Amino acid sequence: MPPAKPSAVRMSDTEIARVQMYLRKTLGNQKIVIEPPAKAGQSAEVTVDGEFFGTLNRDEDEGEVSYALNVVILEEDLPEPPAIPRR
Repeated sequence: MPPAKPSAVRMSDTEIARVQMYLRKTLGNQKIVIEPPAKAGQSAEVTVDGEFFGTLNRDEDEGEVSYALNVVILEEDLPEPPAIPRR
């Protein structure tokens, strides 16, 4: 028998609030906000202080629910590389 396919279910307001509280506590930033997805199966958007930070997906497989945070870092947002001392 093939493995069960994960189901795409829209995140409830309660789930979003719980994950948001977890991320705020774990990452130490109260400015993290999760915007709910428009439709089931779509990613929620995560912002920090109004700036796009990444996407959040809900997965349910064999009755177990998990959430995956995909952080997006644009190269243009990175600081300049540090000077490397020559030997």
